[in-house]
Amino acid sequence: MDTLANREGFIWMDGQLINWADAKVHVLTHTLHYGLGVFEGVRAYSTPEGTKIFRLNDHTNRLFESAKAVNMKIPFSEQELNEAQKKVFRVNELEEGYIRPMCFYGSEGMGLRADNLKVHCIVAAWEWPSYMSPEAFEKGINIKISSYKRETGNIVSRSKVNGNYVTSIMALQEAMKEGYDEALLLDDEENISEGSGENFFIVKNKILFTPDLDASLDGITRKSIISLAEELNIKVEVKKIKLQDVLEADELFFTGTAAEVVPIRSVDKKLISDGERGEITTILQKNYFDQVRGKRDSFSEWLYSID
Repeated sequence: MDTLANREGFIWMDGQLINWADAKVHVLTHTLHYGLGVFEGVRAYSTPEGTKIFRLNDHTNRLFESAKAVNMKIPFSEQELNEAQKKVFRVNELEEGYIRPMCFYGSEGMGLRADNLKVHCIVAAWEWPSYMSPEAFEKGINIKISSYKRETGNIVSRSKVNGNYVTSIMALQEAMKEGYDEALLLDDEENISEGSGENFFIVKNKILFTPDLDASLDGITRKSIISLAEELNIKVEVKKIKLQDVLEADELFFTGTAAEVVPIRSVDKKLISDGERGEITTILQKNYFDQVRGKRDSFSEWLYSID
């Protein structure tokens, strides 16, 4: 059986490239027990000028910001982790794929004090197309309003911290069990927050709306979509969004490194508009895919060569 654990290749671990199968930790690793670690999800795409990593600096910077939020001191510089991500992609001879940097505590001790623990860092890369089905990008997905909530105003809960994703997993499992493709979470003040692993956008009267970051991750794809919209002179508003705003929207879509840009067809079985991918969603989705694959002149600084 092919699993992530038994692949061929190399993983960067604490400054060294090691064989994929040898990238192991002890069962008493602190982060395994308590979830206190930080990670990123990064993509690299094939472009006319070779493989490029999308917004590498932004992702690595966010990794360090997440670590700061949980008082974790990463023992490498941002530049060293940037170079590690490039190196891992090269040595695994990938053209396109997903990169996973993660920093976690070791097995030096147990307990909530989390003191005197060594911080370990890994970077892995593998082929991983969007986990949405190919037809989802055109036809859209059906989502459920989750019973799980995001916490408001907590810097830890809106950082990319390993343990936060337990809520995401539960929300997604709940939605899938009921026949939906994804979940949309509210925050603890009943405002729209985000998907299980995606930021959320509304289009109403040709204006693009997205929730503020009080209870949402500061998504790199989210930032990119806002820039692409402003380039087209589409008005963008960041604000509190209520469920009624969602149900009355002209268009909805999710964004994220893993999901990319995917339209939303229905919410709790209620069609959004006519249930078709909307005009603004279509053009922003196309421009995003052209952007990451180096087919546009704008925002060329977002692409980083793996060489």
